[in-house]
Amino acid sequence: MQLTHYTSNFKKQKHPITIVCDNITNAPNIGSLFRIADAFNIEELIFCGDNIPIGRRMTKTSRSTEKYVNHRTEEKIDDVVLRLKETHQIIALEITENSTELSTFKLESNNPIVLILGDENFGVSESVLNQCDAVVHINMYGNNSSMNVAQATSIALYEFTKQLNS
Repeated sequence: MQLTHYTSNFKKQKHPITIVCDNITNAPNIGSLFRIADAFNIEELIFCGDNIPIGRRMTKTSRSTEKYVNHRTEEKIDDVVLRLKETHQIIALEITENSTELSTFKLESNNPIVLILGDENFGVSESVLNQCDAVVHINMYGNNSSMNVAQATSIALYEFTKQLNS
């Protein structure tokens, strides 16, 4: 018999991870990020930029998880990262010349984690990448050089929570 969220025996556990979104503006992606943030029970979801569509357009995908996930919007990501850098390990999810493959990356700090996600079209900005403690990427084996932000976030959070829980 398939279990529901009422009959599953998953242990609730908060993870010391904050997701910071660099100008993610697609409503279905935002809704999906709320679902993922709830599934991995992260600390906070921060959307940075102008015209972030938190509202009716994203609720079809979020399935009401925005009611449970601690979240906020900020205008300037550089200010947010600068503040969080004092107490968190800052990790961007982006493919760069110097990024580390996610499957080989090891969390080495006892500090809480910030996972930075980039704009759907342009990725994480250069100014933000320069503030990061690490940049990780997911190996791509097909023709495309990137994947949807929500799917990539799921993969990264799975790896990070696996390490945190071991």
